[in-house]
Amino acid sequence: MALHGMRQAGKAGSWYEGDPDVLSDELDGFLADVPTSINNADLPISGAKVIIAPHAGYSYSGPCAAWAYKCLDLSKAKRIFLLGPSHTYYLRGCALTKFAQYATPFGNFTVDEQVVQELRDTGKFQDLPARNDVQEHSLEMHLPYLYKRISQTFSSREQYPTLVPILIGDNRGPEEKEFGALLAPYLRDPDNVFVVSSDFCHWGDRFSYTAYAPGGDVDNLTSLTFRTRQPTDLPIHESIKLLDQLAIDAIAGGRHDDFVNNLKKTKNTVCGRHPIGVTMAALEALARESPDADKYKFKFVQYQRSSLVEDFSDSSVSYASAYAVV
Repeated sequence: MALHGMRQAGKAGSWYEGDPDVLSDELDGFLADVPTSINNADLPISGAKVIIAPHAGYSYSGPCAAWAYKCLDLSKAKRIFLLGPSHTYYLRGCALTKFAQYATPFGNFTVDEQVVQELRDTGKFQDLPARNDVQEHSLEMHLPYLYKRISQTFSSREQYPTLVPILIGDNRGPEEKEFGALLAPYLRDPDNVFVVSSDFCHWGDRFSYTAYAPGGDVDNLTSLTFRTRQPTDLPIHESIKLLDQLAIDAIAGGRHDDFVNNLKKTKNTVCGRHPIGVTMAALEALARESPDADKYKFKFVQYQRSSLVEDFSDSSVSYASAYAVV
């Protein structure tokens, strides 16, 4: 199926600046606030072909996302796989775009038609409805950052990588492993990088998630209500941090099953849990082929929240940035 048309930058001017000069200055500022080295390695980190980064409005998550994007090694990139969750419709399985280009205020990404067709030919992927593609923010929010970084990396537009956008649906653990195995050869290819779109805990009554660890006991979770709105033994935001840290530790451990089991236990509202799960499954498959303690596992470099919740009536969204060397 031939790709056609351009997906417009629908969130420009609302979720992030629409003026390219203003947007460029803002992203430069976010990136400049990140150190020039992390974990005793200069940035970008050599071989860091995979990142996890948030997808909220830039006023909320832009500073956190900068940590992942400054780690990302694009020096050999010829295509970028962009994996995000679906917020606009229920999706089981995974879906591929029908657009030929994705717009940003800086310029347009060309979708890699050959790779998209290869994936479509497996029979494992659905078509992403154009209306939902346009409305979905989990993919779009990464495009300005990606365009900024590739313009810093390559001297001419002819060298710019193509884009492979994939919406990852509500899959069970075994299905995530199946898609991970399918994507593992692409992850192995040194020409490819993977960007995984996810926020972390969405806490508050408006998210139907008010889990609380009394006294920091994550094995004894309860749900706060208006009757228990402000516990005194541990601030709510510290409990949220504990829940997120459990998810982060499970991801950093590199075992897909551990991450799945963690979410079963805590019900943490990590909205990109399925893109993360699929990518972890792919990384775990590569690790089995060629074990290397310094590769195939995510290293987290930043954690932030939109606010520090003190009361049941408050809410917050957590953001984290990580990279993995392949």
